[in-house]
Amino acid sequence: MTHELKNFIAGRWVASDSVFEKRSPFDGSLVAHVHEASRDMVSEAVERGRDVSIGTAAQTWGNLPQKRRLAIIHDFAAKLMERVDDLVEAEVADTGRSYWQARNFDGARAAGLFKAYADLAAGLETRSKPFDTPGGQALWYTARRPKGVIACICPWNMPLLMACMKVAPALAMGNAAILKPSEETPSSATILAEVVASSDIPDGAFSLIHGFGSGSAGGFLTAHQDVDAITFTGESGTGSAIMKVAADGLRDVSLELGGKNAAIVFGDAVMDRVAEGVQRSAFFNCGQICFCTERAYVHRSRFDEFVDRMAGVARGIVVGQKDQNGFSMGPLISQTHREKVVGLLDTVKPDGGEFVSGGGVPQFGDERDNGAFVEPSIAIGLSEDARFVREEAFGPVMHVAPFDDEAEVISLANNTRYGLATSIWTESLNRAHRVAPQIRVGHAWINSWQMRDLLSPLAGVGISGVGDQGGQRSLEFCSQPQTITTRIFGDDP
Repeated sequence: MTHELKNFIAGRWVASDSVFEKRSPFDGSLVAHVHEASRDMVSEAVERGRDVSIGTAAQTWGNLPQKRRLAIIHDFAAKLMERVDDLVEAEVADTGRSYWQARNFDGARAAGLFKAYADLAAGLETRSKPFDTPGGQALWYTARRPKGVIACICPWNMPLLMACMKVAPALAMGNAAILKPSEETPSSATILAEVVASSDIPDGAFSLIHGFGSGSAGGFLTAHQDVDAITFTGESGTGSAIMKVAADGLRDVSLELGGKNAAIVFGDAVMDRVAEGVQRSAFFNCGQICFCTERAYVHRSRFDEFVDRMAGVARGIVVGQKDQNGFSMGPLISQTHREKVVGLLDTVKPDGGEFVSGGGVPQFGDERDNGAFVEPSIAIGLSEDARFVREEAFGPVMHVAPFDDEAEVISLANNTRYGLATSIWTESLNRAHRVAPQIRVGHAWINSWQMRDLLSPLAGVGISGVGDQGGQRSLEFCSQPQTITTRIFGDDP
């Protein structure tokens, strides 16, 4: 069934004269007609958001006693949980991923972040200290106030999870959150807005705007001078452009960007564990996670074994089955993105490499041939300056190269402008904890991948990000610190 998705601005569903199509990456079918927000619509969302967060109507949200505000968020979280099945359906329709993945890694896991952030906000500690001055005794204490309007700009790869990770801390701290989902994944954000409309969250504290980037809703939102902070997850070039726009007005940014992540496999690693972990790190969500492995460096003594094992793993992955329980692979998000990934695959052989698995586009002989599928692909034999090794593909691709010693592999892993994540596979804890701090990344996994507490801090190095987020760090980003100092007189007048 085709849906019509409107903008949700300050408690109203707003249509637009400009409507675009959202098509399924699974089979090319029409999913929704989406109303693109105009500049005036974005301005209304910002103005109403500013009013209820730090303006004249702040008593309804930003200045609402914390206990009352967090109770409203708890109630909203419960209502959102009741719509989990709808959220899963929306994610499957937009992304083409399997129901198993959407249920286990999106769904309730994402919706639960609202309760988690409300609970975390309730426990935030303040600081205080009495002190003496030439004028007498005094006391200072700290508080955290709403920052104002937070622009929450989300990617298409994990759309529901990313939306909740951004909107939940913004609302918990009394801000107005304006959610701009990717034009490729508008559906779950619309359900989020439907639940807001049925909750006690006041009009203006949350708005949803649909559209594109520059020259559209995303550009209008980031350039608006009454937007107080921008949190963005996505491609590094877009993050750089947002940072430049945010410099006008000295507005805060939190950017989680791309990666060209390395897996490091030492000679003593247990290959069964490695194969299971790297299968997920390279091919989960069709490789469309910023933490995914696109480079693997394997000790020369285990190189052939690893390549043979992973080639077999890749060839055995179930592709294009929405009802598959357990690990499987769906399509890339769009035909346009597939063109980018295939373009990088096409550089492998001319640059001197070879594929041990994949390297092309699968054929199904049915409607899935209208989708955006690509084979899980493993290449070997390329130099470190090859495009396939240097550029982020954001797809189910990996290059494998050998190394001889610890110093060499540290240098290889760090030989990139990115610095988001790594996974280190070894039975030596001494080696693991010696190597991990030397890899210039925001998150290092040891004998695992994506075992992640969603409230743990996350940062990027280089062009992989600016600032850190997650848990308390997200609450701090979404609030303005304030120090209040009072003089203590010796006697009452």
